[in-house]
Amino acid sequence: MGIFKSFLLRQALKAKMKDVPEAEREKMLALMERNPEFFKKVGEEVQKRVKAGQSEMAATMVVMREHQAELQKLMK
Repeated sequence: MGIFKSFLLRQALKAKMKDVPEAEREKMLALMERNPEFFKKVGEEVQKRVKAGQSEMAATMVVMREHQAELQKLMK
């Protein structure tokens, strides 16, 4: 991943997860950098649900539950 893209991703992550401890944010960023296609797919599914009228939080929870097994594999 390019330096500029990585920087933008870090800034977006900090803004979205400002209440999450720094160590957890870094762990999420490392996961995103290792498997960006998975997180791109999740993001697209969340956006599709938001456009359909669901709140962002509800959409995120549903999509993350749907991909829970894959996410757990990534975290190991």
